[in-house]
Amino acid sequence: MSAFLGLVPQYPSPTLEPPPPYGGTSSQLRPLRHRRPATSLPSTYTPYPPDAPCPPNRTMVQGFEWYCPPDFQHWRRLTKIIPTLAQLGITQIWIPPACKASWKTGNGYDIYDLYDLGEFEQKGSRKTKWGGKEELQQLVAVGAQYGVSVLFDAVLNHKAAADFKEPVLARRVDPKDRRVVLDRKPTEIEAWTGYDFPGRQGMYSPLRWSARHFTGIDYDDLRKENAIWKFEGKEWAEDVDEENGNYDYLMFADIDHQHPEVKRDLFHWTWWLKSQLPQLGGLRLDAIKHYSYSFVREFLANIDRHVAPGPPGSPGTWFIVGEYWREDSEFLARYIEFMHHRLSLFDVQLVSNFSRISLASEHLQASPTGGGGGAPGITYGSRDTDLRTLFDDTLCIWKPHNAVSFVVNHDTQKGQSLETPIAPFFMPLAYSLILLRANAGVPCVFWSDLYGSFGVTSNDTPASEDAASPRDTPLPDPQYWKPPMCGGQVLPKLMLARRLWAYGTQYDYLDHPHCVGFTRTGHYSQAGGAGVACVMANWWEHASKRMYVGVEHAGEVWTDLLKFCPGEVMIDEGGWGVFPVAARSVAVWVSRDAEGREGVDAFELDTDVYGFNQRQQEQMYESQRGPAVEEEPEDWMVAARGAAAEYLAMTGSD
Repeated sequence: MSAFLGLVPQYPSPTLEPPPPYGGTSSQLRPLRHRRPATSLPSTYTPYPPDAPCPPNRTMVQGFEWYCPPDFQHWRRLTKIIPTLAQLGITQIWIPPACKASWKTGNGYDIYDLYDLGEFEQKGSRKTKWGGKEELQQLVAVGAQYGVSVLFDAVLNHKAAADFKEPVLARRVDPKDRRVVLDRKPTEIEAWTGYDFPGRQGMYSPLRWSARHFTGIDYDDLRKENAIWKFEGKEWAEDVDEENGNYDYLMFADIDHQHPEVKRDLFHWTWWLKSQLPQLGGLRLDAIKHYSYSFVREFLANIDRHVAPGPPGSPGTWFIVGEYWREDSEFLARYIEFMHHRLSLFDVQLVSNFSRISLASEHLQASPTGGGGGAPGITYGSRDTDLRTLFDDTLCIWKPHNAVSFVVNHDTQKGQSLETPIAPFFMPLAYSLILLRANAGVPCVFWSDLYGSFGVTSNDTPASEDAASPRDTPLPDPQYWKPPMCGGQVLPKLMLARRLWAYGTQYDYLDHPHCVGFTRTGHYSQAGGAGVACVMANWWEHASKRMYVGVEHAGEVWTDLLKFCPGEVMIDEGGWGVFPVAARSVAVWVSRDAEGREGVDAFELDTDVYGFNQRQQEQMYESQRGPAVEEEPEDWMVAARGAAAEYLAMTGSD
């Protein structure tokens, strides 16, 4: 519970107010004790001394979305685009859970076997939804070659799709307060808790899991009844999140992390994972609010001692980020301190702020000066739309060196349990904030914002498990595909701006509710010292802001990298410029002669990672050729599969 970190007062919490109308995605367990507004930050921030070299910026990409097609080709897809990601400045790629799921189409959060990376005949196929073990190993190796480390998504909270059921004595608990036991006496249920892993036959790990390795489950197969059952003789971990009274139980068969065989096997698994993927860069820990904090700390210490030893941040050590979904940055900061600052956490509050302010801005009325376009609803100057509060109480303020900032991820995208909508006009603003600022943690770019999304689609799967054969593999259907943010060309330019110019001292101009800005003066060790100026507005009029970029840039002519705002800005002899921005937009100003500017202006990202263009060309070729004399004309799907076969032959893949 939170008391474990010394955060819960020894008296009842006051009654909570209802959540705000725009955004706010957590259960809002209790009022925050201390809030840190963004305006409390110093207006000038220098991350590295101006007279010493500074390292290149780190940038993460989430290399998947929830709706990626189950075509078993994703590892190959990622391997193919690694050079482009490296060019964009990506230093880390977070991949989906690579272990065998409950079925061949599962994303991996319904985890079945930690020791099957797509190697054994289990749950309908040899490969996982994402590909085979050999392809995963190639992805990690190619990533290391290009300086892109791979983060493995570790699902350690639960197991799914057991091989057999067992009789277990258990009691039902209240789903809204798992501390409350509903049954006076234990009842014998049939629980799916037996794991033999028949395809693996004890290879890599001899442990066969049974009911003794779990604390509870959500289904009694004897009565065909859904409930949360706590096994007799077991207790929920004390040091977990206090939502629902005690949030140890989340889903499926809940792992008992205090069981000595479980602990030994999970510690061994990290060592084994390193042996299989020697160049692995770290882990993303899924759902850590649901299992023992003390176990997590011991787990991290074991990694540092036996798996990837060395001081944090040194070559060879693992970068570890945890998913703790809670809009309470003070609590998350305490959690990080309890873990000796050994892991980072995703900045949940920042995403909630983006959602709240952007959705409220959709209802912003016309400004008092007469500009129009806004629908009636929220008035000019309202706190609901105040851009000065974007970073209020975010983890970036509490623990900037242990924060991973993001705009969207697979859990917050449409249709998912933590859906956190952000107004489309605001997406470039949000990405500018996390990518170009100096104290916004490690930014994480989402797959769908870069390469597009399928959304909820049909889940056709191959009749055969042989995922390496294109003729047995369903190809993505273009009719479901949704293009990336702003057509796929704005976000790459922001990423390149981060790689090249987002360095040096930062000056903040958080001085207006509907127009804010910041500048980076640049650093001599990166791109010749070129800087960047960013200004954004969420109202219905164009605006401008006078900002300082450094006397070293005097006389330079700056233009908007994103081309949302026309014109030029001349930097005066004092290092100042007046930077305009269009209505409800963002402008990123960079010297037109900055090192690398020509290449960024000309850069166009190939977003066709699913081969739609190649298929269209094949269709055109087939239609121009006409029907063959001795065979019927191929349809577009057969043609596409033929193109895929040619690609595999060209690359030497089997």
